[in-house]
Formats: sequence, C-alpha cells, structure tokens
Amino acid sequence: MGTIITSRANPQIKNIIQLKKDAGERRRQGVFLTEGIRMFTEVPPAQRLAAYVSEAFLKKEEYRRRLAGIEYQVVSDAVFHQMSDTKTPQGIMCMARMPAYGMQDLLRQGKTQLLILEGIQDPGNLGTMFRTAEGAGATGVLMDRTCVDIFSPKTIRATMGSIFRVPFLVTDDLPGTIRELKKQHVIVYAAHLDGKRNYDAFDYCGGCAFLIGNEGAGLTEETAKQADAYLRIPMEGRVESLNAAMAAGILMYEAYRQRRQRGR
Repeated sequence: MGTIITSRANPQIKNIIQLKKDAGERRRQGVFLTEGIRMFTEVPPAQRLAAYVSEAFLKKEEYRRRLAGIEYQVVSDAVFHQMSDTKTPQGIMCMARMPAYGMQDLLRQGKTQLLILEGIQDPGNLGTMFRTAEGAGATGVLMDRTCVDIFSPKTIRATMGSIFRVPFLVTDDLPGTIRELKKQHVIVYAAHLDGKRNYDAFDYCGGCAFLIGNEGAGLTEETAKQADAYLRIPMEGRVESLNAAMAAGILMYEAYRQRRQRGR
C-alpha cells in the first residue's frame, strides 16, 4: 500500500484543495478533478495524471480489483473528506488533464449539430446539456466565457462522463465565433421569445446549431442577432419559458429524430 497521507498540509493535498476551489488554478495547471468510482472509470488513461483513494475505499475487495494495474496514493479518511467536494465522498478521486479541442473537432461535413451556450450559470444545467448532447448525437458544444466553468467539480459530476466524449470549445468572442461557424454552412437557430415558428417546423438534417441563453436573461441581443432564424417551443398555461437544459434537450432530440427518420 505504501505511505498513507495523513495531513492536509501535504503539498499534493494542498494542491488538490486549491484545484477544487479555484477555476483559475485549474486553467493554469491544465488539470481538473473527478470524484467517484464511475467518473474514475470514465477518465481515459491518457488523461489520468494521479489517483487518490481513501483507506475506507480499499476495504472493499470489488474496489481493490478495479484498481489493479493503476498507480494510486492512499490518504486517510479524514484527509479525503477535506479533498472531496461532496458531503458523502465515495473515496476515490482522479486528477485529469484537460482536453484541448479546436473548431474543426466540433464539425462534421453536412452533419454538424452543435449546442451553443451563452451565460449558462447552473453547473447541473451545463452538465445535463453535455449528457443530452451525447445522447442526441450532437457533434459538439460551443460556450462563451461567461458560462459556469465546465471543469468545476459540480459540473463534471453532472456530465456523468460525457465531458470525455463530447468535443467542446470555450470562446471569448461568441458572436465572432458564430460568424466563423456560419461560413462552414451551419445554420444557427435561436430559442427566443420572439420566435414565430415552432421548433419542429424547421429542417435540421443539414449542418445546424442551437443557441441557448442564460437561465434568467436569455440570449444577449448581440448574440441573438447572429441567428439565422428564431424558433419557439410552444407551451400551455402561464409558463413563459422552459429550463435551459430542458429546452436544449427538446431541440437536440428533434434534430436527432429528423436525422434518424431520413437515415442521416
């Protein structure tokens, strides 16, 4: 088993705690943290930099078998609680290398389907959008810098592993990036209160992208102007808009339905 880390003053542990709290430090080092046995097994070996397990974790034979052939550091249960971002830690954590994508990684000739996000603030929403994007066959996610950090522990948990399989790009100039995207023959649709036609009235079988704005304020005017068309999701009752992740899911799965129906 080797030496057990029993103090949070250990340099490795101090760094883990800093990475847990500080998005700037995560970006500076180019690393992020994943917690839990499921997320640990999702991390591609090439991205895995270090693994930490608690003493309690190693008491379960099933978990010990899963660690066969993998290097890891054991920490005391008390120290692991300090490292963890959850109230009931599962006892395993991984430091992973951030993936790096370019715009071309998000595109598929004639089959591009992107989710474009502006100002999404809830980690659960962002993580759910990644999971839904994977399930609906989206080719990537484009985000602006005002979105919640994709590498925050809460967001990473919410992706349930999709973070490792869905290409994504964070841009400092969302309107400019959308203009460049449109040069690649991608039609951009905005879910917008000014939309007159229902979302299922459009053809999404070619290159397409869906713009989803901030949970409260929606899209900024500058970004909304980049859309080729506004669409609406019809609703009954007194509801004015849906949860951002729900709206994104409806649109992406309509594109998925149309493409499946036409064999695309």
